[in-house]
Amino acid sequence: MAVASEVAGLGPVNAIALVGALGVGSQWLAWRLRMPAIVLMLLAGLIVGPGLGIFDPARDIGPLMKPMISIAVAIILFEGGLTLDFHSLREARVGVRRLVFIGAPLGWALSAAALHYTAGLGWAASSVFGGIMVVTGPTVIAPLLRQARLQQRPAKLLQWEAIVNDPVGALAAVLAFTVVLVMADTATVGEAVTEFSLGIGVATILGLAAGWGIAQGFTRGVVPEYMKVPVLFTVLVAVFAASDAVLHESGLLAVTVMGVVIANAELPSYDELRRFKEHATVLLVSGVFILLAANMDRDTLFAMEWSTLGFIIVVILLARPVTVMVSLLGSDVPMKERILIALTGPRGVVLVAVAGLFAERLVELGYDDASKIPALAFALVAATVVLHGFTLAPLAGWLGLTADRASGVLIVGGSRWSTALAKALQDAEMPVLVVDRNRSRLRSAREAGVRTYYGDILSEDAHNTLDLVPFEKVIAATDNDAYNTLVATDLAPEFGRENVWQIARSREESRRHTLPVTLGGRELGSGRTHRELSSLMLQGWRFGRTNLTDDYTLEQWEADRPDGVPMMEIFENGSVRLLGPEHPPREKSGVTLLAMLPPKEDSASRD
Repeated sequence: MAVASEVAGLGPVNAIALVGALGVGSQWLAWRLRMPAIVLMLLAGLIVGPGLGIFDPARDIGPLMKPMISIAVAIILFEGGLTLDFHSLREARVGVRRLVFIGAPLGWALSAAALHYTAGLGWAASSVFGGIMVVTGPTVIAPLLRQARLQQRPAKLLQWEAIVNDPVGALAAVLAFTVVLVMADTATVGEAVTEFSLGIGVATILGLAAGWGIAQGFTRGVVPEYMKVPVLFTVLVAVFAASDAVLHESGLLAVTVMGVVIANAELPSYDELRRFKEHATVLLVSGVFILLAANMDRDTLFAMEWSTLGFIIVVILLARPVTVMVSLLGSDVPMKERILIALTGPRGVVLVAVAGLFAERLVELGYDDASKIPALAFALVAATVVLHGFTLAPLAGWLGLTADRASGVLIVGGSRWSTALAKALQDAEMPVLVVDRNRSRLRSAREAGVRTYYGDILSEDAHNTLDLVPFEKVIAATDNDAYNTLVATDLAPEFGRENVWQIARSREESRRHTLPVTLGGRELGSGRTHRELSSLMLQGWRFGRTNLTDDYTLEQWEADRPDGVPMMEIFENGSVRLLGPEHPPREKSGVTLLAMLPPKEDSASRD
């Protein structure tokens, strides 16, 4: 306790700085260690909070904490709604509909039963908390899916279920709470029904109106480009606050509806809005998890009994699997995908935040057993986050539902050079895809047995139908420098700028024709342009692979092939490193060097 007294003066500014550092630091460390970020954030919060007593949100941030968490959750759900583009649903539509309309009520009933019979809560508290347990946490699902790299359909099922059921779970809790109010004689049945119906109606109308208004304003140029994000934030918070003023927690429904409307409005600046929101969400998820973990007190953590463990086991191994299996019974979802979804049900910040709010209200009404809800909620979140964080990827791999290893190469532009490179990568057993808007340019790749896609890589159809998970690197290699730059610039946020490359641009004598160096991707190879590479291929140049060892080093390779052009290094684990003028090959044993070789040197290649 000495540590706690020494830092009793930790103010809101220092506290918020600490939360930001721990949250973003945990995300970065998780990326470096290839661990689930949520696990590290929970651990960091527990260490600085109940562990060491350094940070107490209630003490250091005070009354601002709850509003901050509420607004953060609203923004997170809105960003989730922005990802719900109906065009991307397609084959997962039936499964999502069943998981929402059948799964939510069934999950509510089973969760309430688990709370009553294993955790020892009364039916009033169980029904309210059981409704909240319907949520599966988009704040947790998104990073887990990013790490596990699932196939497209099971990933869409889990993502849509999590985002849609979040406001549904909150409203289920509100409905149960109104029933409790009637039972406690604090409200009549008519008053409760009127308030609940009015709240849902207002939330839906506000969400639809705000989404439509934003879409119309942005499309017609009523809002200048530099003000779009500020206007969006302001409207979002206003809609959330207005809906919540009518019915508590209905704001979650309003902002989700608003996000879905904007997502399907085909806004020209939609991608920029979504990416900005994704960045904001990373910060908010980090902060909220740190706050909620640090806010737990030692007495609550140590007060957890064996019944808590039993409750968690029943929810994970019985309630969730039964809910999913019954919901998807008779659907076209394959059994392997049903098993994966049934055994994947992580809970997130919405569960803890909303559960704490309703627990306080139930205790005020005289339901003392509701005081156990915050501890149960935190235990469920922590258990599911840790469990699914470490088991989702292995389980998906065991079921055969992971995408191909993420070391493939996406080549934009069909040509003799692209086909030769793709064939060399395919011979090295690497995923490869050649994309072009001209069907005839893909003929040689198809004849070589290389996978192709006819269309624009930036098109809506490509966004909705192409599974890009297997591809880690992008090479823009068309004969149009401006288009290559556009592709590299547009795909950089998704793949990471370090993974997006393009062939060299033609050297322009006039500055008015020169594109800014801030646009585009890294330069591949020796700095040759599309025309120069095509000329080399006509002269008989080919791609060759050479294994570098302790006996045959990079220096010897360069001596044997003075004209060779290194293109990439292929490592033993299947990952690749692309090479260019500013990124030369490294002296390393056990690496396969893929290079362009002139006819004479090609014959000396060591496969």
